[in-house]
Amino acid sequence: MVVIIGAGPAGSLLASYLAKRSTAVEVYESRGDMRVGEVARGRSINMALSDRGIAALREVGMDEYMLNAAIPMLGRMIHTPSGETKMLPYSGRKGEYINSISRAGLNAALMTAAETNGGVNIHFNERCVDIDVAAGTVYFESGRTVKADIVFAADGAGSGVRQSLERREKGFESHSAFLEHGYKELVIPPAEDGGFLLERNALHIWPRHKFMMIALPNLDGSFTCTLFLAQKTPAGSDEPSFEKLTDAATLTAFFEEEFADALPLMPTLAEDFFENPVGGLGTLRCSPWNTRERVLLLGDAAHAMVPFYGQGMNCAFEDVRELNALIDRHGEDWQRIFPEFEAMRTENAAAIQDLAIENFYEMRDKVSDPVFQRKRELEMRLEQTYDDYFSKYSMVTFREDLPYAEAKRLGNAQDELLMSLCSRVESVADLDIEQVIADIRGAR
Repeated sequence: MVVIIGAGPAGSLLASYLAKRSTAVEVYESRGDMRVGEVARGRSINMALSDRGIAALREVGMDEYMLNAAIPMLGRMIHTPSGETKMLPYSGRKGEYINSISRAGLNAALMTAAETNGGVNIHFNERCVDIDVAAGTVYFESGRTVKADIVFAADGAGSGVRQSLERREKGFESHSAFLEHGYKELVIPPAEDGGFLLERNALHIWPRHKFMMIALPNLDGSFTCTLFLAQKTPAGSDEPSFEKLTDAATLTAFFEEEFADALPLMPTLAEDFFENPVGGLGTLRCSPWNTRERVLLLGDAAHAMVPFYGQGMNCAFEDVRELNALIDRHGEDWQRIFPEFEAMRTENAAAIQDLAIENFYEMRDKVSDPVFQRKRELEMRLEQTYDDYFSKYSMVTFREDLPYAEAKRLGNAQDELLMSLCSRVESVADLDIEQVIADIRGAR
């Protein structure tokens, strides 16, 4: 029997893939059924769906359905401290954008699809607390035990399966590295007529060097805002942090100083701020993902990452898609599939984890820098002019055919070259674009 631990987006998608093969699947989820309850307050309620994730949804016939429930975001809308805004498109090519989508809506749709495809049973309120790989036994907090031939662990960054493997399996290692920053979810509600109070088709960013806020649109006209801020203020410093925002007065003063254009749009700021928890921002790496060709970690359970490239879910969906391709090639020969999957995916997962951390500093520090903005303008021109040019962001986000590791290698080299060129001129018009593309091609 095949068991999937975790009915989140990745686990539910995997269940749908396996159901299409008429594989009997049992899914065990630690939470209750979100389709009949409320999503936990303060948990991210929307996510960025892009081409890698869409490619996986397409293979189970869910792409059009989910995109109809998404809002296209064409670029980053930068908000300066003085209240000015500037749109930085994600791509110079038509049709290349990311999509703001409800996490709960996507998850619920994938669970329902898995159940209706046949062969999938989802058991809720069943938290995995231990697994005996040799015996093929999974233990749950409820007291239930389940025998399984194959276990896929898609139970997220706090994976009970992974924690059990750390305790039981010799040579299994896991490491988490956290940023000094945390995050808190806030809200910009819809306008009185149900419209949007900010530009609808953009991911909004208020970059402030040491911290930032972002906002993603929701179908109801609201925006989910996320404040990224240091957890604590270093000794001897007066830098803002979550620990310094202790009451409504200090919070309001902070927003008046740093996010003055957003403050009037956030009538429930104090309520949201003090009721929602501060979340951590960490990168998790572990090895091996495959244990005895019987248990396989994937998605956040294997490689959780910070959210700044919007690729956590997309990478997890790509895990499932690549796993399915291996099943196409080898049948359900798990002794061949599991090692090959790990060998293929670990380098790419590590690459996007690194890129996500790099993008945090880019979004926080660089997007308001004139040299960076000239680079983005140049990249737009290059993408509009040359079919073989893709910015690093485009390689990661819109090229599902390009492995993350290759996107990182090519993209970082391009970025270094273009930033150097743009630091020497006051305008992109001063650059010879033919020479620029020749330099890029020569450096590949």
